[in-house]
Amino acid sequence: MKSGAIVIHESVKDPFAELWFAEPAGFTALPLDALLPEPGTGAAKGLRAAVAPILDRAGSETARQEFIAQIASGQRLLAALREFGTVHCSVGLHRDDIGGRPRPLLSFLTITWHATAAAPRAATAARAVTASVGRSRIEYVDLPSGPATLSETTLGPTPGSGLPQLPLLQVHAHLPHPDCKRMAVFTLSTAVPARRDEYRAILRQVVETVRFADPLAAEA
Repeated sequence: MKSGAIVIHESVKDPFAELWFAEPAGFTALPLDALLPEPGTGAAKGLRAAVAPILDRAGSETARQEFIAQIASGQRLLAALREFGTVHCSVGLHRDDIGGRPRPLLSFLTITWHATAAAPRAATAARAVTASVGRSRIEYVDLPSGPATLSETTLGPTPGSGLPQLPLLQVHAHLPHPDCKRMAVFTLSTAVPARRDEYRAILRQVVETVRFADPLAAEA
């Protein structure tokens, strides 16, 4: 299998960036700042301008209101994630061509910062998975960025939530920062646990690219 081309995103030059990584093929980043703009700002006006053509083509006022409600629901979800320290979200779309008729597979990748007690990085990585119940397939790994742990959890939807009654597989990677006071948590979520090995491989591929210092500056 040939390696795909790597496209350098403009965010690599962000002076406030705290980690760098390569997003895998099939994933589209959600621009949190653009989707959660402060009222009255240029970003808020930009979001309204982007949505306006879709609303204008709505077949009825009911369809228009339903679309607005869906946007608001998505914004509430993203806002809740950001409150918990999430700094990156992306949606993955792949094709499941194993078995019968091909079907689309959706997944959700997030990166969240967690504060930790000051400790050696290896200890923090191990403690991140042993302190929680319900984790399976725990693996300690040495990445180019340092020690880390991989693990999995499977969650069920809350009864009466209106969500599809399907199990949710989450593959986690805990990467302690070199300052030994925080760690980056990568989580890949999918409602297709039968493809756990493939999704775990995707997350492993992602975290192997993580760097806590600008890799382009190091090469300069």
